[in-house]
Amino acid sequence: MTISGTVPRPHASPYERLAALGIKLPVAPAPIANFVTHVQEGKLLFLSGQGPNHADGRSHTGKVGAEVSIEEAYQHARLTGINLIAVMQDALGDLSRVRRVVKLFGMVNAAPDFAQHPAVINGCSDLLIEVFGDSGVHARSAVGQGSLPGQITVEIEAIVAID
Repeated sequence: MTISGTVPRPHASPYERLAALGIKLPVAPAPIANFVTHVQEGKLLFLSGQGPNHADGRSHTGKVGAEVSIEEAYQHARLTGINLIAVMQDALGDLSRVRRVVKLFGMVNAAPDFAQHPAVINGCSDLLIEVFGDSGVHARSAVGQGSLPGQITVEIEAIVAID
């Protein structure tokens, strides 16, 4: 069973899994500065950091462990994962080309004494496993930062192996 309570079929496509989770991918977010959303090098796709931004432009901001709870930040990391998947879709044209999520690097805009960064970034990790099954299991780092762009609560980047 997944966090959302659905049980994805073992051989379901990423699109079937997204539909079962009730997720509709947004348009891939545009970069906020002088960089691109992704770079493909050989069979690896490097995804620039994404944040908890809604399709209508709203972002989740604040210090986790101060004005933002772990539970809220978990959902922000999940939303960030949806944005990462949207970039994958934009870059690849077909999520079935994802062979493996290799690595996530998750950053949490944390209060100085906050120590549960992994619990926050689990929001993204859990989503990737729900959508890609065993191919979504990945290596990961989860760290705290003094601030993030626009004071967003989380930023996550990824490396994905592709076919």
